[in-house]
Amino acid sequence: MLKAFKYRMYPTKEQEEMFFQHFGSCRFIYNWALDNKIKSYQTEGKSTSRFTLNKMLTELKVEHEWLKDVNSQSLQGATLNLESLYEVFQGKDWIS
Repeated sequence: MLKAFKYRMYPTKEQEEMFFQHFGSCRFIYNWALDNKIKSYQTEGKSTSRFTLNKMLTELKVEHEWLKDVNSQSLQGATLNLESLYEVFQGKDWIS
């Protein structure tokens, strides 16, 4: 049996702003990585790996300065989430 706990948070304005910044940056990276995977599959017949996308994040941080305000683990987590969804979509780890 699993237990679940719910906690209510009351963040300060600074913390709330930080959360929004992290969530927005992760959403941007997720959509950017998805677009990159789709385009590479259409042109090359194979999608870009998560490790390649993570390497491209450093170049993207130069292009978009505001991404430097968010830690890299959060941004890499967005590519990890996308990769795990791709595995489920392709039939790996599919639970029926």
